[in-house]
Amino acid sequence: MNRIDSKFKELKKRRKKAFIVFFTAGDPDLQTTEQLVLAVEKAGVDLVEIGVPFSDPLADGPTIQAASQRALKHHVNLPKILDLVARLRKKTDIPICLMSYYNPIFHFGEEKFIKKASQSGVDGLIVPDLPPEEATGLIPAARRNGLSTIFFLAPTTTRERMKTIVAASSGFVYYVSLTGVTGARQQIPSSFRQQVKVAKRLTKLPICVGFGVSTPAQVKAVAEIADGVIVGSAIVKEIQKNKGNQDLVKNVARFISQLSAPIS
Repeated sequence: MNRIDSKFKELKKRRKKAFIVFFTAGDPDLQTTEQLVLAVEKAGVDLVEIGVPFSDPLADGPTIQAASQRALKHHVNLPKILDLVARLRKKTDIPICLMSYYNPIFHFGEEKFIKKASQSGVDGLIVPDLPPEEATGLIPAARRNGLSTIFFLAPTTTRERMKTIVAASSGFVYYVSLTGVTGARQQIPSSFRQQVKVAKRLTKLPICVGFGVSTPAQVKAVAEIADGVIVGSAIVKEIQKNKGNQDLVKNVARFISQLSAPIS
């Protein structure tokens, strides 16, 4: 049982929902990303997604695209991010997922990457542009090395397709609340409720909802039906807002505490 499974088991026992945050690694720099991960553990965060910056992030909206570009300008790459996770593991046991497009993994070498990620202390992998049918190498390699593979459900996913996706998933299943890319939204489509209910009938894995969640009210609404809530763009935007501020980490942690308050 890796850290993700242990965390959800603990939360279920406490009748709590998971609060999950996303950071783009290296935005504004890797040292700040490290400080943020350590700070948010005390701010009600249960699991952290660390995004690997990529030049063509197909699933991401303008906010995370811009963060990726800022990180790439500082030459942030997969090896440096794995070193970051290894440093974090000396200080924290918070579950960590890497969210990476497949290209960096392919160039690193799939088997080599899986082993290195596991050795560094990564707990799960989210690869937005890799469907289960094309992950026939990655999934078994991840299983052998104790890594969860987290795949996406969307509003357009059919029941039959859901069966394939949840069967390939471990750790948790990521439900995308809307059709489109990441980014804060004023409203989250109410249709996610029915889709999450359908998915729950097909798997015992936790279902966590992300894309568009950006306010405490939305966090509360999502947590009423899902097992976890994922917030990304709103946090990335807050980091950029505080760029150059010596209190960046403190201010972002406070912002996250306010977001997580309804389910803390």
